[in-house]
Amino acid sequence: MPCPIGTDVIRAAALLREGGLVAFGTETVYGLGANALDPLAVAKIFAAKQRPKFDPLIVHVSNAATARELVSDWPDRATRLSEKFWPGPLTIVLPKRECVPDLVSSGLSTVGVRVPAPDLARELLKAAGVPVAAPSANPFGRISPTTAAHVAESLGGKIDYILDGGPCTVGIESTVLSLAVSTPQLLRPGGITREEIESVIGPFGSNGDGTRRGPAPSPGMLSKHYAPRKPLSIVTSFSQIDEPTRSGLLLLGPVERDIEPAALEQLSSEGDLTVAAASFYGALRRLDASSAERIYAFPFPDVGLGIALNDRLNRAAAGSGDREA
Repeated sequence: MPCPIGTDVIRAAALLREGGLVAFGTETVYGLGANALDPLAVAKIFAAKQRPKFDPLIVHVSNAATARELVSDWPDRATRLSEKFWPGPLTIVLPKRECVPDLVSSGLSTVGVRVPAPDLARELLKAAGVPVAAPSANPFGRISPTTAAHVAESLGGKIDYILDGGPCTVGIESTVLSLAVSTPQLLRPGGITREEIESVIGPFGSNGDGTRRGPAPSPGMLSKHYAPRKPLSIVTSFSQIDEPTRSGLLLLGPVERDIEPAALEQLSSEGDLTVAAASFYGALRRLDASSAERIYAFPFPDVGLGIALNDRLNRAAAGSGDREA
């Protein structure tokens, strides 16, 4: 039976306190939320998404003070970053306190925390009175949802309520930065760029290898993720597209060649990466639902948000084509 969709924060907050599952909109993507301090509630997230237990969850809180209650160390860098980028699409990984269940952190000694930007999301977190673990509200490995309708389509029969916050404005997941090591490490590129972070704390390293064994230190690090069911290939030239009339095409700017694909998604007529990010997952979903037999995508400029978009595109291509998953 489909779950209800609405804007009733009090109802959604009560469901979270009672151990239920509530999807809610953030600026990045829709999250599938449960009380982060209740292992039984958190287990429902993994069951609904069919998510492997080695992939940790990000904990959402209404303010930095609440985030500090979940971690055992809060360095000066965390203060500077939270003051600059919270509320916003930055997740900070820090050593966790014992109150955070191992299921949330996949048995790791760290936990990722962030304060989402939308007023409605923070109103929910305040009303619930508990930190909320929330990965993207979609079946594991599939295209992330950026509207309430996307959530209802894929998980509507498995959760208790969808708090409709409208379309996500950033459209790709948060940047994940670990401060649990001596040199900060970028674990996942996202809605805050490396350049923006380095302007606050200086240069830092990267650790985006999706081939490691054991639990990943951050979600979104697996080599196959965000994937459509149709085959997705990344190309750099229109000449690489086989049978254009049977193909779907995803690109940033205008089509520079006279072709008529089965489906076309132009993310920004002006080549604006911010606009492209906000529409990326929706466009990928429409192509997956179109009459096209396969999808071709052009890479983004490898700067700013383009780095995060290319990260999602590469992982989507690696995991694409599995219609049964």
